[in-house]
Amino acid sequence: MQLVNRQTFVWIPLIILSGSLLLSIVIWSMIPYDGVKWSGGSQAPLWYFLAIGIQALTFTFPFSQAMSVTRREFFLGTLLTAGMTAVLLAIVFVVGGLIEQATTGWGVNGYFFYLAWVWEGGPLAAAFFYFVIAMLFFVFGFWAATIYKRFGTLRLVVTLVGIGLALVGLLWLVIRTNAWAQLGTWFATAGAVGLAGWGLVLGVVLAGVSYLTLRRATP
Repeated sequence: MQLVNRQTFVWIPLIILSGSLLLSIVIWSMIPYDGVKWSGGSQAPLWYFLAIGIQALTFTFPFSQAMSVTRREFFLGTLLTAGMTAVLLAIVFVVGGLIEQATTGWGVNGYFFYLAWVWEGGPLAAAFFYFVIAMLFFVFGFWAATIYKRFGTLRLVVTLVGIGLALVGLLWLVIRTNAWAQLGTWFATAGAVGLAGWGLVLGVVLAGVSYLTLRRATP
């Protein structure tokens, strides 16, 4: 049901990724600098996964209920669809990274897919990292949409503001205890795979909360 309109899960992410890559290569070729050049444009399809997570619930959930699809089936099917798309995106990122390494950054020493700290563990580790990040963005969007469907706009905004305040509080705690060195050491020790592992745990928690909320949400 989610793939009836394939452009949402397949074509639009690929178009965003391809367009961002093309623009990055054009910009790199215009820069009179022979050193390594980087682009943050690869984040674009990952942020779009946040929008997909929201759309997957708000656009499709009411239709699924009209078609007598159970909430459990809708939830599992939606996550499976997102998972397949995230796997496809991870494969594209890894293939792109291998091409960049083989061509010295598309011939202009520019790197879009290949980030050294992500690739420290090899292509499979990089694929795992990108898969988890994509799914985390999707699940966060889906979770926010379930809050909206169950409790409305006001409580969703209050929840998001509360999360923002909690993050600021954690930042204040780090500053107050002068724990930047310890925090930096932890990030360096964990590496891309370790961070992806924690992201996977967070994604599972958000998915579980989303399902519990979805069970009482109105279409």
